Amino acid sequence: MNKIDLRSDTVTWPTEEMRMAMASAPVGDDVYGDDPTINKLEELAARMTGKEKALFVPSGTFGNQLALFTWSPRGSEIICGEQCHIIQHEAGAASVIAGVQTRMIPAPDGIMPLTAIEARIRGDDIHYPPTSLICLENAHSSGRVISLSYMREVSALARRHGLPVHLDGARLFNAAEALHVEAAEIAAEVDSVMFCLSKGLCAPVGSMLAGPAHFIEKARRKRKIMGGGMRQAGILAAPGIIALEKMTRRLAEDHRNARYLAQKLAAIPGISVELDALDINMVFFKLSESIDGQNFASYLASHGVLINPPEAGYCRFVTHYWIKREHIDTVVELISNFIAEKQ
Repeated sequence: MNKIDLRSDTVTWPTEEMRMAMASAPVGDDVYGDDPTINKLEELAARMTGKEKALFVPSGTFGNQLALFTWSPRGSEIICGEQCHIIQHEAGAASVIAGVQTRMIPAPDGIMPLTAIEARIRGDDIHYPPTSLICLENAHSSGRVISLSYMREVSALARRHGLPVHLDGARLFNAAEALHVEAAEIAAEVDSVMFCLSKGLCAPVGSMLAGPAHFIEKARRKRKIMGGGMRQAGILAAPGIIALEKMTRRLAEDHRNARYLAQKLAAIPGISVELDALDINMVFFKLSESIDGQNFASYLASHGVLINPPEAGYCRFVTHYWIKREHIDTVVELISNFIAEKQ
């Protein structure tokens, strides 16, 4: 990459191996179900998540919203944490696509108290929207990973009430790396799971939705309704296969680099790092009140470093395949110089 891009792990370029695979991928028409590369990717994704079937979709938001559209009847209600990606960063799509109401629970680290979940499950009353789904997120957008024991408790609660559980697992394999388990062990605690191929795994496009066969067949029809029935999509699936077979196995490097970056930033006066939120490849920190966040971002951009301005008071740096230790050292030096100039 010609710039040091810390905005997200969605910015990753495909590797040369991925580009070559795209150029030579055998293809068919996926709407007819005869694209061999798509079929191979979906079989691989199902196997790695321990689910019966999987479906290729254009994006993570598409996958999450397709899950809601498939599980939840129009006019029903889903339960989710108010800081989760489905609520905060999917443009209100739940109301537009699935036509559902969201019932939120404060859960800044992705942990909704069990008592709070149970209290929000609707009873059988003509005045209430029926509860249709519980949503979890792991790894969470806060950079934290949810324990398997907590997920089991939510799953047991949902079963008692006859409700399915959907997991926004955009960074599922980061969570698996942090928990030292296979992705299937996390996915076993939910009914459906979405994960991204283009977040940290270097595939240029795409996400996967996995779950029971009956659910995926229903989702395939609804994917068509949403405009996601693609044709010779094998050229997109080919890098996805490499992402799953190879890139999932190197995420520990990104996690180590995030911790290295956090330690370096924590040593700079004027920066307060969230050192307890380093489960995956994200570093969250606050700037001192004397530092303007927009000026901070502009200064780094002028030196070839791309970041997002602070959101809700926090900056977020994300490590990925194209961020190496020498890039981190360069960034830390630039930040040190910027803050020294402001003091």
